[in-house]
Amino acid sequence: MADWTNWAGNQSARPSRVVTPGSAGELGEVLRRAAEEGRTVKAVGAGHSFTAIASAGDGVLIRPEGLMEVRELDRAAGTVTVGSGLPLHRLNRLLAAAGLSLTNMGDIEVQTVAGATSTGTHGTGRDSGSLAAQIRALEIVLADGSVQRCSPTENPELFQGARLGLGALGVVSAITFGVEPAFLLTAHEAPMSFDQVLEGFEDFTAVNEHFEFYWFPHTDRCSTKRNNRSQGPAAPLPAFKSWLEDDFLSNTVWEGVCRVGRRFPQAVPAIAQLASRAWSERTYTDLAHKVYTSPRKVRFTEMEYAVPREAATTVLRELKALVERSDWRISFPVEVRTAPADDLWLSTANGRDSVYIAVHLYRGTAEQGYFTEVEKLMTAHQGRPHWGKLHTRDAAYLSGVYPHFGDFTALRDKVDPGRLFANDYLRRVLGE
Repeated sequence: MADWTNWAGNQSARPSRVVTPGSAGELGEVLRRAAEEGRTVKAVGAGHSFTAIASAGDGVLIRPEGLMEVRELDRAAGTVTVGSGLPLHRLNRLLAAAGLSLTNMGDIEVQTVAGATSTGTHGTGRDSGSLAAQIRALEIVLADGSVQRCSPTENPELFQGARLGLGALGVVSAITFGVEPAFLLTAHEAPMSFDQVLEGFEDFTAVNEHFEFYWFPHTDRCSTKRNNRSQGPAAPLPAFKSWLEDDFLSNTVWEGVCRVGRRFPQAVPAIAQLASRAWSERTYTDLAHKVYTSPRKVRFTEMEYAVPREAATTVLRELKALVERSDWRISFPVEVRTAPADDLWLSTANGRDSVYIAVHLYRGTAEQGYFTEVEKLMTAHQGRPHWGKLHTRDAAYLSGVYPHFGDFTALRDKVDPGRLFANDYLRRVLGE
């Protein structure tokens, strides 16, 4: 037996067996054998979920390294089909080499394509949604070992659920993404006050294709980022400046700052004031995936909720007031992003334009009640928790905020009646 631990180090498991199938057919054999043995099965990616969604417990753990092939790149159709275990950074580079790109991305690219889509990984966008919303077709291996292909016209009900399936319906073996010709983004990053951001929030999200900001608790300061398509020419950050600001300062130095804050909590407000002033204004233009993503090496735990867009500024003001009247010492900034409504059954943006509000704690930092109280605030506004980030919601709550929750659980009953893919997390969020 080999222990498994996620990236943040807050989830672990000791599976009875670890396997690395090299094809959908081999994967089917793994599932059939596990079912015969009465064991559960979980597939894991890069371990970037903070919840136990990928925990195999003492069941069978499926590693992704054998499912990383590039099956087809169809320029005419505007699609690429890849194995489910392919990391996003490899997908981005192979697309760039072919003069192609995903439409939108999250802010890191270390996850596998299946891990990212199955948990609802998203970036920020006025018109473009999550990675799962960019899926055009799927290949998935069901509990009986059968290999099924699904799309809007082939097994459409399975497609509707499996694009963002939490690993509850089967093991995804390949994904077909919609892609487009490669494009440049111009990023404009600038400091701004909290009130300025909230007063202009509707304009910022309407005028810019991609808008996000970070608020530094214990301050009135934010760092904003506006990304918009550009005709060029490319004007990337100089290599040294990129390393200094996005790697050395944002990771190496930030790690040290967080350690000081963990050791001396009383120093956190002063540290926050200094850190908020370290983010200077800058503009650069580069390939989309290089603008969307950046290295994230400092380890933390995270909670993120999607709230209706019309409630966002109210929630953010309440969150700031909550921090100000507490004794908490929060070293990490609060991250705020947007997404348009989509039709994925378990998407946090299903049926409503949404704003994502994420709170973080440096690894090893006492929770202090921060996540608990933030969650109360989010759920008071019909918030939907990110499936891969910490939360305590259960099926009773989630069924009330997802219009198609019953459709998904009915599909699960159909394709996995024996709960081959169940674990404690799925039992909590989906029910038995």
